[in-house]
Amino acid sequence: MRKKFDMFPAPPIDAFGGGIPDDLFEPLPEERRESGAINRESVSYWGQARAKMVSDPLAMSGLAVITLMILLAMFGPVIRPFSYDEQNYLVINQTPDAEHWFGTDKFGRDLFVRVAYGARISLTVGIVAAFVNVTIGVIYGGISGYFGGTADMIMMRIVDIMDTIPTLLYIIIVMIFLGSNVRIVIAALCISYWLNTSRMVRAQILSIKGQDFVMAARVAGESGWRILTRHLIPNSIGPIIVMVTFLIPQAIFYEAFLSFIGIGIAVPVASWGTLANDSLSNMNTYPHLTVFPLAAISITIFAFNFVGDGLRDALDPRLKR
Repeated sequence: MRKKFDMFPAPPIDAFGGGIPDDLFEPLPEERRESGAINRESVSYWGQARAKMVSDPLAMSGLAVITLMILLAMFGPVIRPFSYDEQNYLVINQTPDAEHWFGTDKFGRDLFVRVAYGARISLTVGIVAAFVNVTIGVIYGGISGYFGGTADMIMMRIVDIMDTIPTLLYIIIVMIFLGSNVRIVIAALCISYWLNTSRMVRAQILSIKGQDFVMAARVAGESGWRILTRHLIPNSIGPIIVMVTFLIPQAIFYEAFLSFIGIGIAVPVASWGTLANDSLSNMNTYPHLTVFPLAAISITIFAFNFVGDGLRDALDPRLKR
């Protein structure tokens, strides 16, 4: 009886015992050898986001405007030989010229210096309030989304109840009772400004907390707080950055609006809203008093929104093709 492997004969061998002859093979051309190679370097997530951001002209224009506004706030009051509260009744309501680039107001104060000083206040309020509120919202929404259950239900009901009252009403009530200065405005914005951020972060945490890397961290014995701070929140950093860029112009608008209606930053401190309020009585006669503060507010808000749109397109993977 033949063994089973004898049914499959060995491959033919040529006369020299070398198997298949070499003349049956043809060398592969050099261009075909490189056809399967990867011809570009691997790009990280942040590298792709940066490239997409740089290719967006509106986002880069907005970033350039924000940079100019920051430079104006830092060095604008320094490069001019005037103080923001220096009065000169010899040049009252003067139109823009070589000496006073933006003209002067009803007290002879240089409007360029006051707009530059107002940029310090408005940008400080916007940036500090946005980062404080994002910090509160990230921690609150992260805890609610990760631990879930009864804690999530109670925390979200608190958010729903607080959200029934408009943010502007919180701010007005606080400023009526506590006064009006930069710190009070920031504190008033921090009362309910974080609610939408907490909802967004909670949704992000819920969407990724069931993934494999979170399970691996649990198996490794990491605590819930460490998993939240070292794994979940860093993996949600893209939407959080986008949220910051949208919160800053909102805070700037709130501050300008409150100062415009007279309950925000008090005179003689020159915020953009205060400058717009001061120019109301002479708006038809001396329009430059209104144009420059309102232009600064509008340009800054548009710039932050353009940057926010660009970051959202660059960091949100669902928008990538």
